[in-house]
Amino acid sequence: MSHSIDRRRFTKLAAASGFLASSSFSPISWADDGKDGPDQRLMVLGMNALARSPEMNYFADGHRGASMISAYLLCEENNLPPAVLARMTEMFDVNWAKTKLCASFPEGEPDPKAIEKVGFALLEGGEVLREVGHNVIFASLAIKAFRTMPQLATKERVEGVCQLVRSFKPWRDIEPDAEVDPPHFSDESAASKFILQEASNAIDRFHGFGQGFAGHMLTFGQALVELAEMGNEELAEGCRTAFRKYVTVTRKGPEEDARSIADHRPSKLRPNKLEYWQKRGDKTLGIGHVFKYPYGYYYLLEKANDPRLAESLDAKAYYIF
Repeated sequence: MSHSIDRRRFTKLAAASGFLASSSFSPISWADDGKDGPDQRLMVLGMNALARSPEMNYFADGHRGASMISAYLLCEENNLPPAVLARMTEMFDVNWAKTKLCASFPEGEPDPKAIEKVGFALLEGGEVLREVGHNVIFASLAIKAFRTMPQLATKERVEGVCQLVRSFKPWRDIEPDAEVDPPHFSDESAASKFILQEASNAIDRFHGFGQGFAGHMLTFGQALVELAEMGNEELAEGCRTAFRKYVTVTRKGPEEDARSIADHRPSKLRPNKLEYWQKRGDKTLGIGHVFKYPYGYYYLLEKANDPRLAESLDAKAYYIF
């Protein structure tokens, strides 16, 4: 059964679901107790970086922008202590926040078709697997940011994000194995369990070769579940074939010429604890996976709601953190 979707059908379905309506720009409220919401500065910096990255290094700088958005969402959606967000912000301030990448954009009225445009840019990628699925990962984060802070959806930012999504090139675009058949992404629990199990298997499979495959299984898969959760199941399903290709590639394990990378040492510290971030050096951000992987991980664990799977994964999560 084909799950592909064309531009015309996407427009009709999105309009019918309210995805393209102005109401889709209603800010998401994180504070339901009448208190002021959290400092959303990292969301602004992250969106600035995402939108500007095509002018610089679309791949590395896009990661940096995505990591700031992911860091903020990780803290807010998991109710982490304010000190965690403060420590993360400190790390970003030392590294990227004051650079050209994160500089402000002109103020302006939000584009009412911002989310529609990002969705179209993603659809143009078709069913092709593009650089580990980053076109999907970054599009999903941008859509969530525009929904959370609609004032950020200015013309320049929207154009930059769309250009970024279109920048990713085909990568290991093999035919997907027929046995790779994830649940529908709107079935949050089942889809999240599938993704987490694939990530767990990848951790075991890539011992000694780095954990990029496991980490991106989390972020790519999480992006699809979150797209469906935001009311855009058809767009998520339109990326199904690309995700199936990624799972197929990951199941093959390390290639013969894969570079050896030392595994992380065992540790009980996890990214949902302040001590984890306090013990990380200020210059240990890489290109931002240290924030993106945990966001996907904890999001999927919450959706899966499977204590046994969570316990099994936690025992080896230090490999990716």
